[in-house]
Amino acid sequence: METTISFDIDGTEPELGEPDENRRLSGTPVFRTWSLEEDDDDGLYAGIWEATPGKWRVVYTEWEYFHVLSGHSILTEDGGEPVHLKAGSRLVIRPGFRGTWEVVETTRKDYVIRV
Repeated sequence: METTISFDIDGTEPELGEPDENRRLSGTPVFRTWSLEEDDDDGLYAGIWEATPGKWRVVYTEWEYFHVLSGHSILTEDGGEPVHLKAGSRLVIRPGFRGTWEVVETTRKDYVIRV
């Protein structure tokens, strides 16, 4: 078992996805996810995620830390103020967060999720 994980995605094929149709609010965003760590026993996930422009509802049941590598997104908690996320932004989202994620410019982030 390796004890370190590199966030180098060269040679790694991304998984394609999109928000659930019932959560999509605008656009036709497409997700690309490079999963670098998937430990179901530990509930730990890490990788790189990218999304094209669009807006959808999000509900977090997990804890996530991320660092925006490029692009521009707006994360808005229900009843809260919009948070503009650009290259260099870092954020922790705790379980129970409900709101919207809007990708203004294709956004790429690295992430660590604990379920």
